[in-house]
Amino acid sequence: MKQLSLDRRIQTLFPVALASLLVLGTARLVLDHLKSNHSRDFRLYSRPRSHEKHKLPVVISPEDRVAEGCNVFEGKWVWDNVSYPLYTEESCPFLVKQVTCQRNGRPDSFYKNWRWQPNECNLPRFDPLKLLQMLRGKRLMFVGDSVQRAQFESMVCLVQSVIPVGKKSLQRVPPMKIFKIEEFDASIEYYWAPFIVESNSDHATNHTVLKRSVKLDSIAKHRKEWEGVDILVFESYVWWMYKPLINATYGSPDDVKEYNVTTAYRLALETWANWMDSKLNPHTQKVFFMSMSPTHLWSWEWKPGSDGNCFNESHPIQGPFWGTGSNLEIMEILHDTLQQLKFNVTLLNITQLSEFRKDAHTTIYGERKGKLLTKEQRSDPNNFADCIHWCLPGVPDTWNEILYAYLLKNYQNFL
Repeated sequence: MKQLSLDRRIQTLFPVALASLLVLGTARLVLDHLKSNHSRDFRLYSRPRSHEKHKLPVVISPEDRVAEGCNVFEGKWVWDNVSYPLYTEESCPFLVKQVTCQRNGRPDSFYKNWRWQPNECNLPRFDPLKLLQMLRGKRLMFVGDSVQRAQFESMVCLVQSVIPVGKKSLQRVPPMKIFKIEEFDASIEYYWAPFIVESNSDHATNHTVLKRSVKLDSIAKHRKEWEGVDILVFESYVWWMYKPLINATYGSPDDVKEYNVTTAYRLALETWANWMDSKLNPHTQKVFFMSMSPTHLWSWEWKPGSDGNCFNESHPIQGPFWGTGSNLEIMEILHDTLQQLKFNVTLLNITQLSEFRKDAHTTIYGERKGKLLTKEQRSDPNNFADCIHWCLPGVPDTWNEILYAYLLKNYQNFL
C-alpha cells in the first residue's frame, strides 16, 4: 500500500515537473535569443515581422516635446561632465581621423563636456532607439561639405551603439556614404555637394579647392540622388567664402564669368528652391537647412590685442558674440529664399550657438589633404590650425540633438 501511494504521488508530480522543465527551457531559449541580439530594447523596437499588421508606435512623452514658443537657438553652454559626451571616440568606429582630436594628440578634453541649454526650455534627451523608430523604412540624408559630413558622422555615432554587430554597415559609394540599419530597414546617408548646385568640386575626394567654378543654374546631377529621400538636411556656406568673387556659369555652360559671392549664392539657392517646389512631395518628405557653421580664425575678435586663432582655446566664449567669419548677408539671402518657398523648409539656425565654441575646432589635431599634420606643422598653429572643422564628440552632436527635437515635434504630422 505504501508503494502504491508513493507511485501515485510520483505520477501526480510528474506532469508538474515536466511543465516546470518546459517553462525553464522556454525561458532559456528566450534569454539566449535576446542575448544573441544584444539588446531587449533593440528587438522590441526593430523591424516587425511580415505577419505583424502594425508597427510599434513611437511613444513621445511630455519630456520629448520642446515647450511651445521656446527658441532652442537662444541659450548658453553649461558644463556637464556627467551626461556628456553622448559617445566617445573609442565607442564609435565610424569616425574619420579628421575629427578624432584626442586620438590625434589633443591634450585636453573639456570641449566634450559642454551642453547647450536653451533659455526657456530643455532639449529632449537624445534617444537613439526612438530616432530609429521614427526612421523605420526611411532615408535620412545630409547634403553639403565636410562640415556637413561631420554632422552625418555625429548622427551615426549617436545611434550605432544600440544596434547589434552584424545589423549595421557603412558603405562608401562616392559621392555618398551610406550607414544602413538592417532591422529598421533604414539608412543615414551623406552626399558631398559643397555648393548644392553643380561645380568642378563635386568629386568626393579629388576636388578643386583653389580654382572653384560653379554652375549656378544646374542641379540635375545631384537631384537624382535626393528626390527619393524622406528627410533631407542641407548645408552650404564655407566653400562659397574662399574669395569675394567666384567663377560661375548661368545660362550658357561655356560663358564663365566672375560673380560676387553673395550674388552667386542667391542664384544657386534659387535654382535649389525651384527644384524643391517642383519635385519634392510635402506630404512624404521633410527638409531642413543648417545655417552657417562659424569659423574662429582670428583670436582678436574675442580676445582684443591677441594675434592668434582658435588654437589652445579650452572654454566657450561667454556673452554676446558674432565673429567676422559669419556673413550676415548670406544669412539674409538664405532667410529670404526659404520665405519665398512653397515647400516648407525648416531652418536650423545653429550659427549663434556655435559662435561661442571657439574651443571646439580641430586646430592642429586634424588632417590636411588627407594626412595628419606633421610635427613641424603642429609647431606652427598660426598657419596650420584648422578653425573651421569641429572635433567629435563635440558641437555637431548638439546640432543633431536639435534636429532630433524637431523630428519629435513634427512626428505626429509627418508621414
